[in-house]
Amino acid sequence: MKAKDVKKKIMYILGGTVLTEDFFWKNARFIITVCVIIVLYISNRYSCIEKMAKIESLQRELKDAKYESLIISAELMGLSRESKIEDMIQKNGIDLKQTAEPFYKIKK
Repeated sequence: MKAKDVKKKIMYILGGTVLTEDFFWKNARFIITVCVIIVLYISNRYSCIEKMAKIESLQRELKDAKYESLIISAELMGLSRESKIEDMIQKNGIDLKQTAEPFYKIKK
């Protein structure tokens, strides 16, 4: 092929004269249907990727919340020990004493 022939074919396609051919008018519905399907496929893929990114973000956030919950739970367990409470009472100068009598459960 010569450079002139290639240039003529490119101008034929880009100029729009290719759209006046019978082939395109006879298959217009099919071509439009294929284009619509391609657009729907691309938008579906984009939506899926976006949702997967959101899921990963939420999973990371959940993991962070679980770790934070464990840390707070451990701190609370440490602060609620009997010896810690007694130390805090003495430091704050509150006049409380531990009872020497055992606790009683009241049953219904």
